[in-house]
Amino acid sequence: MTGLDLLAVALGMRHGVDPDHLAAVDGLSRVRPSPLNGVYFALGHGGIVTLLAFPAAALLERVDLEALHLPTLLLLLVAGINLYRLLRPEGRAPHRLPLLNPLLLGLLFGLGFETASQLSALALAAELSPLRLGLFFTLGMLMVDGVDGFLASRLQNLARDSERARRASQLLGFTVVGLALFLAAAELWRVDLEALALPLGLGLFGFLVLLRLYALRPA
Repeated sequence: MTGLDLLAVALGMRHGVDPDHLAAVDGLSRVRPSPLNGVYFALGHGGIVTLLAFPAAALLERVDLEALHLPTLLLLLVAGINLYRLLRPEGRAPHRLPLLNPLLLGLLFGLGFETASQLSALALAAELSPLRLGLFFTLGMLMVDGVDGFLASRLQNLARDSERARRASQLLGFTVVGLALFLAAAELWRVDLEALALPLGLGLFGFLVLLRLYALRPA
């Protein structure tokens, strides 16, 4: 593994803690609490980054996805589904909605969001082959989003049998709703949150870990 490979892994890990990633992965856990949500999300997202690293993918730049408000719509979907599940916990989960497939959602997030870490990774395409770049960038995302998805799904599973875990799950849910709405509004009004992305993402990830520890404590 070369220094550039390690840089691609580091950029993938950095991208994995972007708040939109964590909001999506944690949000999915309330609808379909699978420990592999984060893994599939990262694979879908990494597949798009790999595709964009190929020179022919420059054709995609002609499609103005921001004009379609794709990022805003995806975040509103995450917020809406989670709010529905929080307010109607006994209601039927809309897990059959195609957009709630973590692989597809990761793919769409990869198309709709352009962050500094993703753009920096694509800049490495001049030094690394697209497949190699995509592999190591995805590996970095898997380390973060995979762990996040596992922790979030475990918290949802614990909530079935523990009042403490149920409260922790609700708190995480409302946090995801608030964060997704905040990010959607920022996307809609073109507010640059790049400087806040890392602290927001690390804060949410740390918050999830603390909630998981809280849920495991004996009553």
